[in-house]
Amino acid sequence: MQNKKHSTLGLVKRFAPYFKKYRWILTLDLFCAALTTVCEMVFPLIVRYITDMGMNNMQSLTVGLVLKVGAFYLVLRIIDTAANYYMADIGHVMGAKIETDMREDLFSHLQKLSYSFYNNTQVGQLMARITSDLFDVTEFAHHCPEEFFISGLKIVVSFFILAGVDIWLTLIIFSILPILLFCSIYYNKKMRRAFKKSRHQIGKINAQVEDSLLGIRVVKSFANEEIEEDKFNEGNHGFLEIKREQYMYMAGFQSTTRLFDGVMYIAVVVAGALFMIDGKITPSDLIAYLLYVTTLLTSIRRVVEFTEQFQKGMSGIERFFEVMDAPIEIFDAPGAVELKDVAGDIKFDHVSFTYMDDNTQVLKDIDLHVSPGQNVALVGPSGGGKTTLCNLIPRFYDATDGRVLIDDKDVRTLTMHSLRSQIGVVQQEVYLFSGSVYENIAYGRPDATKEEIITAAKQAGAHEFIMQLGDGYDTYVGERGVKLSGGQKQRISIARVFLKNPPILILDEATSALDNESERLVQRSLELLAKGRTTFTIAHRLTTIRNADIILVLTDNGIVEQGNHRDLMAKKGIYYSLYSMYSDTIAE
Repeated sequence: MQNKKHSTLGLVKRFAPYFKKYRWILTLDLFCAALTTVCEMVFPLIVRYITDMGMNNMQSLTVGLVLKVGAFYLVLRIIDTAANYYMADIGHVMGAKIETDMREDLFSHLQKLSYSFYNNTQVGQLMARITSDLFDVTEFAHHCPEEFFISGLKIVVSFFILAGVDIWLTLIIFSILPILLFCSIYYNKKMRRAFKKSRHQIGKINAQVEDSLLGIRVVKSFANEEIEEDKFNEGNHGFLEIKREQYMYMAGFQSTTRLFDGVMYIAVVVAGALFMIDGKITPSDLIAYLLYVTTLLTSIRRVVEFTEQFQKGMSGIERFFEVMDAPIEIFDAPGAVELKDVAGDIKFDHVSFTYMDDNTQVLKDIDLHVSPGQNVALVGPSGGGKTTLCNLIPRFYDATDGRVLIDDKDVRTLTMHSLRSQIGVVQQEVYLFSGSVYENIAYGRPDATKEEIITAAKQAGAHEFIMQLGDGYDTYVGERGVKLSGGQKQRISIARVFLKNPPILILDEATSALDNESERLVQRSLELLAKGRTTFTIAHRLTTIRNADIILVLTDNGIVEQGNHRDLMAKKGIYYSLYSMYSDTIAE
């Protein structure tokens, strides 16, 4: 995953298109923000008008005039209240919608990323990016344009109004703002860095907690609870240190702003008093100045308070785009066609494969033709590329060189959905989703009827044990199927493939983790599943593939032996040695 630095402006430009769907809501929100600003800016003018009239022409300050001015300002406050309600309600909902859109885009992108991405990325980090990293986007998306628009409007309007009273006093006051801006930029950079470190650390804690809790049985079996607690405490205290750094910069930022508050007030009082002594401004002008400075400082304080939220939002957006920038390596080629009416003829045409992240070559110049309906077994030492070879068929990876063809069609010219819809995979490590037995089998074909699901379970030899469970097909299997045995989980995964009914089948060491009784039951189901399908079987238990049509011995040098069980045993080569060693192990 990329971890490059992004500029604030660059992130804002990339984030801005998310407002496009809600541009009318945003426009109305900013219009309401302008209304609230106008209402606030009018008040000092009213005070100046009444004070000036009271000091210079008391006879004209009548009850009727005061009531009219009061009524006018009351109308403004009602408008201000309505505008503020819209901003607080609809504006926040807009922010929540943008957060939702981003989360959907992120999850959709994660679904498209290849195996190689997940090989090098912790799930806990991804969970942090898709959940907590985007929590602050709601506030950011709503308040960012709003707060900066209001603050900018107040500064501009205040400048022109005050300049109309006295340009020199106005320039003295506004000359302080660039210094405040410089300090703000300095502390903002520091805070941004600290917030990003904080989010990364939270991701590490999530990954560590997930790892520990999912492996809780291993932890307890080795009595290593204290080790796990120490690992967690180390990460947790690391997070605390990052928080300390974060709050140090926040304190510096807020203290600096507070100092400039006092400087601006005293500048207005001292300079204003001197100007009043010289007769350049009136007392009513000085009161207006003080009120406008108060308005300015209130606006600056709001920006200061928003700065923490701003930096949280920016760091979340930055981590969002780091994932979105992860390249989609496996995708449909332009003009990709649907794979239909599959016979199951598969060819590997001079196929080589190298893992790009570490430049490890696992397959070299593989030439292989499998006829429809043939059962091919892959055997050989670990790391020889058996699983990788099979992963090239559904395009979990793409061949570095050469071609993989199904019915004489290069798999890279086919749509991935149609390709993978025609291939069933049964793996050694069965993954069951948190839910019921019924839901897990139905995952093979979500539109299947209940009768079809029960039929698939019967074909997989799973119906009998399912009916003995507490709630039958509605039994909750627990996270990752923890409530079921290995053999039961495997038969449910086989039922899933029976339901899918694909013409091509990949069995990746589907029985190697089972006990003998479970293996016997599962093997019977697999033999029934493989009947009439082009099947690739990866096996360490060599007795399970004696009846395969073709047995391939795959090593670092490629396919070194090929034939059926009888022929390979007669050659007394590598297969003979592997089988004899396995038979001796069983005998012992």
